[in-house]
Amino acid sequence: MAIQLDHLMVPARDKLRSARMLAELLGVPWSETGIGPFAPVYLNDGLTLDFDEWGEPFPLIHFCFRVGVEDFDAILGRLQAADIPYRSAVHGPVDHQVDRSHGGAIVYWNEPDGHQWEMLTQSYARKA
Repeated sequence: MAIQLDHLMVPARDKLRSARMLAELLGVPWSETGIGPFAPVYLNDGLTLDFDEWGEPFPLIHFCFRVGVEDFDAILGRLQAADIPYRSAVHGPVDHQVDRSHGGAIVYWNEPDGHQWEMLTQSYARKA
């Protein structure tokens, strides 16, 4: 069997707020309860993000989601409608721009706990 990533734990101050926010932005299902103490966000049939409340300090993590062009546009629209600051560079200032220099489209934003989310239409890490 090929190795597949099944789930990741995401530390949060308020797991329900964080799980709900990400699920609504990405347009995917989530639940207030999961196995154990988690609030799961179901990204697809094979990957779940399990939000869990942790004490301070906790690590800030970068997550990248590859999506299709139509999904990118829809999610970007939800970011804009929610007035969430976004940027075109991983460590750049908020510029409300989309990076198109890698052949696709890329944006970055941070959620309230500081985790960095990236959304792209073409992987620059894997040329496939």
